[in-house]
Amino acid sequence: MKGQFIVIEGLEGAGKSTAVQTVSDWIAAQQQSYIQVREPGGTPFAEALRDLVKRDWDERVTAEAELLLMYAARVQLVENVIKPALATGQWVVGDRHDLSSRAYQGGGRELGDEMLQTLRGITLKDFQPDLTLYLDIDPVLGLQRAQTRGSLDRIEKQAIAFFQRTRARYLDIARQDPNIVIINAGNELSDVQQQIQRALAIRWPHDD
Repeated sequence: MKGQFIVIEGLEGAGKSTAVQTVSDWIAAQQQSYIQVREPGGTPFAEALRDLVKRDWDERVTAEAELLLMYAARVQLVENVIKPALATGQWVVGDRHDLSSRAYQGGGRELGDEMLQTLRGITLKDFQPDLTLYLDIDPVLGLQRAQTRGSLDRIEKQAIAFFQRTRARYLDIARQDPNIVIINAGNELSDVQQQIQRALAIRWPHDD
């Protein structure tokens, strides 16, 4: 089987790290080789851009500047890591991808989808995940979970309305795209893992 690109999406505190491991374990059980990547980041240059995006600054970071940094990091990761891995038959499990920008900057920052689609066309062209699992959670619950991990970064410190707009955009896009599966991330961990495993099994049935 050729390499497949699976992306985990969701708000802060949705449980993306656990979901990435759940997907990775499922892929390993299918005896497929895989790598894990994250956005922004995943290459030395992209990790430097991640630091720029996440840290606090003594000036207002414009929504447009934030968006451009995201796409700069993304295209580095796609071209230098993800595409080469897929070409060798490896599966790739991504912690965030293009849908994050459409939700956070397009929805949360209210930039709209037209600008996002233009940038996507320039940087990613027709490249897209084979499957995206969107972990849906109420922003209030998600942020409560995130706070237990330690101090919040610049984006995590946004007002709750920002995350409500982001979630609304996630759901709007997910409901229109058959390659995006909505996972109820507010449930118990075991249930969330079962939802993920079920989605994977449906997408890639395993012949015993």
